[in-house]
Formats: sequence, C-alpha cells, structure tokens
Amino acid sequence: MKSTWKTKKLDEICNVEYGTRVVRKVDGGTIYPVYGGGGKTFFLDRYNRENCFVVARFAMSEQCTRFVKEKFFLNDSGLSVSPKDTNEISQDFLNLQLFYLNDYIYSLARGTAQKNLDVPKFREIDISYPNSISEQQRIVKILDEAFEKIDKLKQNAEKNLQNSKNIFKSYLENIFTNPSKDWGNKKIGEICSIKSGTTISPKLEKQTGDILYLKVGDMNLKGNETEILYSSRFIDSNDLNISQIIPEGSIIFPKRGGAIFTNKRRKIVKPTIVDLNTMALVPSNLLISDFLYYWFLRIDLKELSNGTSIPQINNYSFDNIFISYPKSISEQKEIINKLDKLLEQTKKLGLIYKQKLVDLEELKKSILNKAFSGEL
Repeated sequence: MKSTWKTKKLDEICNVEYGTRVVRKVDGGTIYPVYGGGGKTFFLDRYNRENCFVVARFAMSEQCTRFVKEKFFLNDSGLSVSPKDTNEISQDFLNLQLFYLNDYIYSLARGTAQKNLDVPKFREIDISYPNSISEQQRIVKILDEAFEKIDKLKQNAEKNLQNSKNIFKSYLENIFTNPSKDWGNKKIGEICSIKSGTTISPKLEKQTGDILYLKVGDMNLKGNETEILYSSRFIDSNDLNISQIIPEGSIIFPKRGGAIFTNKRRKIVKPTIVDLNTMALVPSNLLISDFLYYWFLRIDLKELSNGTSIPQINNYSFDNIFISYPKSISEQKEIINKLDKLLEQTKKLGLIYKQKLVDLEELKKSILNKAFSGEL
C-alpha cells in the first residue's frame, strides 16, 4: 500500500443504511424497481434510493455487491453504503473497492439454509484510499477504461456462446420441420408407451439391486440438457410389478419441469423405476430412443402442463402431440450420428467461451487487486 493512503473502518467514513421492508402484494406498483440482496424483484410507485451501492443483507449469494444506477426502492434484505464525506473518499472509488471486497464480504455471511450478513463485522471492514481525491479519480479512470474493454470482450464471448447453441437448435429444428416423403407422422401415444411414476415404500429401498430408483430430486432441472444426479437407491425386481419398470432407452422427465433426459444417453444402463413426480416415454420398435430424445429437445414441456395452481404434465397432455420420424431405422441412425457430432462440437465451443468468461472475470479481479495494493 502506498504511504500516502489512509486506512479506516468502513463505519468511520461511510453511511450504512438499511432498506425498508415492502411486499409486492401490499405495496406493488409500476414505476421504480425494488432491489434487495439481489436483482430487481418487483416495482413500486415510490423510491428511497438513487445511484448508490447496495450490499446483500439477507439470503446472500456469492455476488453480493452491486451499484444501482437509477432511482429505486431498497428492500430490507439489502443495505446501501455511501461516503460520509465525499471530499475524503469519492463514491466511485468506494464502489470499486467494495466490488474488490465482494468475496470477503460474502465470507462474513452466517447461516446454512440462508446466509445473512454479519453487519457488525461488515462495519469493521478496512477501507484504504489515497489522501488525494484527484488520485482516487485517476485510479477510477484507469479501472473504468480497463473494465469497459473487458466488458466488451465478455459481451462477445457471451454472444459467441449463444450463437453456438443457436446453430445446433437451428439445425435440429430444420431436420424435423422439413421431413422427406418417406417419413411417418403419428401421435406420441401411437408410437410410444406413456408411463407415470409410482410410489415406492422406503422399506424397499436398498444400496444395491437390479433396478435403479430415481426421484425427481435426482434431476438437475436446468433446461433441456438435464443430467441425472447420483442416486444410491435401488429396488429388487422381485419387489416390483414388471409394469412399473421403465426399460433402458426411455425418455424420462419431471411432471412439473422443463427438462428431459434418457436413461440410455445419460449412461444409466440399468432398467429404472421413477417416483410419482416423474413420467417416461417408452419408444416402440419404430423409433430409436436417441432419435426420440433429439425430437423431444424441441418440445417445451411447460406448454404441455395442465392445471392452474400447480401446473403439471399428465398422460393426456400428449393426446394431440405428433412426432414425425423416418420410417427407415438406418436413416434415423444417420440423423442421430450427425446430431451427436454437432452437439459435441457445440459443447466444446461452449466450454471454450465459458472458460473465456471465467478468465475475464479473473482478469478484473487481478486489476482490482493491483489498484487497491497501490500498484496503479
């Protein structure tokens, strides 16, 4: 740290002010966004903050600091931080230092199910800054220019990441919207068996067995590229009715989710049984399961949901859903092979762009570290 810098406790030089509790049902409006510990939640017709730095107080996430550049209402799950004297430390310099301290601030969280900020310890954070406001402004300018360039690189990486996904989606959509004359077209119920999950007594669950038992909680419900999470539950086939068992290669999905997976493509090689919150499509011998899987990637399961208070998918949700497919099994295999290769390329590109985003964030942290070590 340069000898010309001061170090004081945050509480000495900053105003730390809590937000005010409001709820959408009682206070909701349409004009000003409401912020708490995270992003916008709803709107109010009044505001209590403008252009200030916000730190999460309740239900903290890893990104627990942000600067909100507009008029807004701060809920009680957040607090704002501003200089007591802008002639001593500028708001812009303070903002950047608090961004730099984000990970440390998050480490002050307490609790397991919900992490809440230890405010007394937060108030004791050391804030270091140059004596000169002009020196603070010089550092802020350097950081702003560097971050502007980094943000542009991030935008390009995010755009390329989305473009790689769009290429796959476009190719996938083109296959199924332009079928040849020798393709069939049938209702799902005519070419697949629709099976619902079942209730299994906990007494039947074992650590080993010939039938894998999956619950909806074993699914990672993040879009259509769902993976099966680890399950240590098994059932002996002797304890089941054979009609309850879902064969290898079936499409399995949650009744209330928007994600699917197959027990073949996801390396689940055992026959499976699923709980009541889960359903399965068992393809007939007219369909290869991988072809059915790719067709299913185009389906938004949320649009198939029935009910109002608790929307979910049922057997009759597929009554009017048709699938087009090549009558030739060899043609299905050719399509699967092409899609497999394209999907693999898409995933590789995705990993490259995601790593680039990680690297750019690390670069930001490195520059901030230099700035607040007095090296700029």
